Amino acid sequence: MKYNLVVIGGGPAGMMAAGRAAAKGSKVILLEKNRKLGIKLLLTGKGRCNLAHQDNQPRDFVKEFGPQGNFLFSALHQFGLIEIIDFFEKKGLRLKTERGGRIFPQSNSAQNVCRVLIKNLKKSGVEVKTNSPVKKIVIKKRRIEKIILEDGQEIKANNFLIATGGKSYPQTGSTGDGYFWLKKMGHRINKLRPALTPLICAENFLSQLEGLSLKNVEISLYQKNKKIDSRFGEALFTHKGMSGPIILDLSSRIGQELEKKADLCLSIDLKPALSFSQLDQRIQKDFAKKSNRFFKNSLDDLLPQKLIPVILQLSQIPLSKKVHSLTKEERKIILHLCKEFKLKIKKLDGYQKAIITAGGVDLKEVNPLTMQSKIIDNLYLAGEILDLNGPTGGYNLQVCWATGWVVGNSVKLDKKENK
Repeated sequence: MKYNLVVIGGGPAGMMAAGRAAAKGSKVILLEKNRKLGIKLLLTGKGRCNLAHQDNQPRDFVKEFGPQGNFLFSALHQFGLIEIIDFFEKKGLRLKTERGGRIFPQSNSAQNVCRVLIKNLKKSGVEVKTNSPVKKIVIKKRRIEKIILEDGQEIKANNFLIATGGKSYPQTGSTGDGYFWLKKMGHRINKLRPALTPLICAENFLSQLEGLSLKNVEISLYQKNKKIDSRFGEALFTHKGMSGPIILDLSSRIGQELEKKADLCLSIDLKPALSFSQLDQRIQKDFAKKSNRFFKNSLDDLLPQKLIPVILQLSQIPLSKKVHSLTKEERKIILHLCKEFKLKIKKLDGYQKAIITAGGVDLKEVNPLTMQSKIIDNLYLAGEILDLNGPTGGYNLQVCWATGWVVGNSVKLDKKENK
């Protein structure tokens, strides 16, 4: 049997493309190396699946992807936020918008998102073949002739889609196979690195802070003494560094700078709503109320309990000193630790913890109107394998939905197929 479209990769982009192409009448087979579809999708949003972002205007959306974002204009025009919401809600998945414009299923279940996609595949008539890793892709004269699976089965088609994702969360099957195949075909693969990933920092005291969540803080990225980026929001201490939305969003920039061997550090403003002088007044008021206490017992109203021992340690102020005995200089030390809590960055935490992979197929080699390869005539590309990476908040899944839909919509039905 010859198919009109073979989709390699049963993630969000692959499932969307396969369902759309089959709904238009194509004979479609979806190949997945894992035992079931959507394994990585089930992990997104901590299992809740932040499936899109409330940016109604494409120009606002693409800005979040930097210079590469312009590639997405056509895809968003064809299948933007309104169409994505309509797609899922018409299939019975009720959605909600949370703080920061993040869109989730009302059930808070990525499993329900996956069920919608799988049900759509069945309804559209897509043949799904799991436990089917690809061994070889056979190319002749700028065209894919056939795919050979690990079990020796050969699959022929008029068109092929590679939607195998990146290298992040390799335990889910995202091991970078697609990059290897595409490079052999002649595609340029721009430098890969983990993105939206936690950081590993140098300080020994971090194990004391593990699990401490910070809300409404500002974290700035410094190269030597120069501030080069910053974010406001939530962050989380891990046993060897930091994670959370702010850190994940900064991690792409950090990865770029680390490649240049840059000396980087984070500066955390624990009280961004207060200026230095306002916070100094606040500290003086607190100390006035607790003037007869030991210094070690004076910070309860100012800082999270878990952070206090570390601040005390870093201040180097004698713990048994009475608050009324503190000097102006010692008070200023506390002030600066609250406004400029510094951590030296060692490295990114790697693909094991990264949400997405930065880098990928050079966008100059892909037609943005159709997602068709400019190198291999009957090849399409969608999702994370493309050199597109956005911040947290549903942006990257939205790219998967949009580019997958475009592929499914673009594959032309061959009237001679199966004859």
